[in-house]
Amino acid sequence: MDEVLYNWLMGSIRDYSSQQSLLFCDSTQPDMSGSEPERVLKEVFGYEEFRPLQREVIQNVLDGRDTLAVMPTGGGKSLCYQIPALIMEGLTIVVSPLIALMQDQVAQLEAAGVPAVFINSSLDIDAYRESCALIRSGEIRLLYVSPEGLSRERMQELLHSSRLPLRCITIDEAHCISEWGHDFRPDYMEIAAVREQFPRAVCLALTATATEKVRRDIMSQLHMEHPAVLVASFNRPNIFLEVRRKQQPFAQLLGFLAEHKGQRGIIYCLSRRQVDELALRLQKEGFSATSYHAGLSDEARLSHQQDFISDRMDIIVATVAFGMGINKPDVRFVVHYDMPKSVEQYYQEIGRAGRDGLASHALLLYGAGDLHKIRYFFAEKDEPAQAEQLLQGMIRYAESRSCRRRQLLSYFGEAYDETGSGAIPAECCCDVCSRGPLQDSDVTVAAQKFMSCILRTEERFGASYTIDVLLGSRNKRILENGHTRLSTYGIGRELTRQQWFELCSQLEEGGYIAKSGEYAVLSVTQEGRSALRMRQAILLPVEFSTAPRIAFPKKTAAAPAEGDAAGSRIEEALRVWRRKTADELNVPPYVVFGDKTLVDIARRQPQDSAELLDCYGIGSAKAEKFGRAILRIVEDAQAEEEA
Repeated sequence: MDEVLYNWLMGSIRDYSSQQSLLFCDSTQPDMSGSEPERVLKEVFGYEEFRPLQREVIQNVLDGRDTLAVMPTGGGKSLCYQIPALIMEGLTIVVSPLIALMQDQVAQLEAAGVPAVFINSSLDIDAYRESCALIRSGEIRLLYVSPEGLSRERMQELLHSSRLPLRCITIDEAHCISEWGHDFRPDYMEIAAVREQFPRAVCLALTATATEKVRRDIMSQLHMEHPAVLVASFNRPNIFLEVRRKQQPFAQLLGFLAEHKGQRGIIYCLSRRQVDELALRLQKEGFSATSYHAGLSDEARLSHQQDFISDRMDIIVATVAFGMGINKPDVRFVVHYDMPKSVEQYYQEIGRAGRDGLASHALLLYGAGDLHKIRYFFAEKDEPAQAEQLLQGMIRYAESRSCRRRQLLSYFGEAYDETGSGAIPAECCCDVCSRGPLQDSDVTVAAQKFMSCILRTEERFGASYTIDVLLGSRNKRILENGHTRLSTYGIGRELTRQQWFELCSQLEEGGYIAKSGEYAVLSVTQEGRSALRMRQAILLPVEFSTAPRIAFPKKTAAAPAEGDAAGSRIEEALRVWRRKTADELNVPPYVVFGDKTLVDIARRQPQDSAELLDCYGIGSAKAEKFGRAILRIVEDAQAEEEA
């Protein structure tokens, strides 16, 4: 094998451009000008059909119409500009927020034989000059750049001097341009000024999370005129949704990880300290885990991220700083060890699981203590009221006892189809649906105690304080307020703290109590007061015992048939070969092939190059580069089975 030409995270463009002819491709780059999108999809990327909305977005770009596309993580947004870039005569620039994202995209394009480069702060001066020369010569179809890099004068001069005219400006993670988005970045505001210099270039804005308000703001900030707005379904049916109340969170996490042994996953925490402590505890328990947060040095963050992406580590424990633009397709689970600050953040982060379409699991551990931590950060916000509104949406999702998928889709304005072709089997949906509806229990006495305590504390406190009074706590606030003298003080010791929180959630969902204000102060509604006054029976679907673990499907893609020894042997051998090949090329394993491709090869067991090209995710460049090795693996496994 030649000397490694492409350093995954910090390599230079000089190495990268040389790699175009040595690593994956022939010396002649593919010319797809004038080709139909379907042909490019199959011949270059190895896919048989487009995912929802991809074809429509591509056609808009080819027609020169500004387009805003909202597509879920894993929905194939990158193909929406990569395919037009290979068809149009011109340069496509992709504004991307993270260095790792650019390098990942370029590596995957290189694997498919597509000419592309990135320009960012990781390049030395020689590499920068060489990449500029490639752009000026017209050899490059796709250029990745950061928003701050795009706004620099020398970048704009470079774009004007390119032999290829600028045909498309793509803004990835476009929600970053909106102050109403969950990850606003001021540098994105400069993109509109650059657009004005290239009025003939079509503008494509892509994001996975954008409410209607955010979508309007994106179009306004980018000065889009009569754009096409395409919103794909937010549904990710391969992700199992589960929420569990925190009891002993680390023990709960260990139980969950035992069910996902050997799988790759992300664990999100609110604070850097929590990240470091949790990663260390997992390492002491024998897990292959690392950490990621903004407090680490640049070198440490890049190293830890690379360890996870390249499968040297199974688990990465991280703050919200990790994940945007991470293309790793085989993340099988995402755990929120703490409550996210908004539904948008939650959706974005769970979307990093199962990008390959195989079954994955999203677990949220939720406790009242998380809310205090989150609200502490609100003091640093310019608009704490808006932050509280976003948090309340997350609380409603976590505390709901109805279908979580319906709740999630409803938040983004999408109806959940239970009867049509879009129906989702209960076993692939969420913990609520998999358990089935809970039977109503008579909680009259406990509910009366809870609502009476709210009234006797004058409806001035939240759930945590109310529960402390019921449990007979002698904390400082209760003593200072004189609430040890209340008739409800200490009358609730028959239930645990977690059980009282469960009852509180159900009383709110049932309309007996309400929460209001920044601190979620409890009050008793008219319905609740009537129930107290009339001493009505209160029946609610409360489950005080610990819920059983929920089994969920292990795979949603076709796999070797049960009892197919050759197929299983092929898949195992392919994984070993992929790991070795990725190490030799210094790229993540999924850049060589994703899990879904390995499973499809093992199922089909191709006998020649033509049959290999029918396998998922194998285009002409990869077939030429790796075909002989794959066919040999298939042949050896079949021969061993016959022997």
